[in-house]
Amino acid sequence: MTSPLPSGIDPESAGRQGGNVDFSRILLILCDLDGTLVDSAPDLAWSANQMLRELGLPEQDPQVARAWVGNGVERFVKRALTGDMEAEPEAGHFESGLALFETFYAANLSRHSRLYPGVEEALRRLAATGLHLACVTNKPEPFTSRLIAAMGLSAFFGLVVAGDTTARRKPDPMPLQYAADYYSLDSRQCLMVGDSSNDVAAARAAGFAVACVPYGYNHGVDIRESNPDLVVDNLCELAELFA
Repeated sequence: MTSPLPSGIDPESAGRQGGNVDFSRILLILCDLDGTLVDSAPDLAWSANQMLRELGLPEQDPQVARAWVGNGVERFVKRALTGDMEAEPEAGHFESGLALFETFYAANLSRHSRLYPGVEEALRRLAATGLHLACVTNKPEPFTSRLIAAMGLSAFFGLVVAGDTTARRKPDPMPLQYAADYYSLDSRQCLMVGDSSNDVAAARAAGFAVACVPYGYNHGVDIRESNPDLVVDNLCELAELFA
């Protein structure tokens, strides 16, 4: 069932508009990866616990680890080491832990990760309309391209902007602007699709429209509190807006 459109939108025009967004102008859709396309938390949590075991530290609850995803590998490792969202671990623990985590994750990044329902169908439908599709994520490139390939999504994206492609990551607008420049488009022609406040903040700073899904990794906070232009229960609902 489609999420209610914001007030003031005529249901008859819902196929082309949502909130203040004129979907007929959109030529580029940027998709976040973790929490939007792929439920990658199981493999991230498993790798973190392997790291902790090697360091002789207590393992973390895999369900708790879901709240740590979204700010890059370094911050994820720090959260696993400290059990806290913002705390800094001992420098030696962090350096050793990061190396261990990257080794474990590189070997197991698609072991338990799965596409969210409707993702492949939605991307296929969007690609069929002639829209440009790109992936913009804070995940480092060595993991990003391999996960996209393992999930069978490589053919959908003409561009992948990973966490180390540009000098700054989301919520900074730089990765989004990089993608728009790559396709020679202005901000009004671009839509960011994500699951977190980072995605909304980056889109707002870049001047992009933004749609969000409610099921991803937003540190336990309802994504509607970040006021995206549109919230859809799954990506097939978004694809319907471009039919």
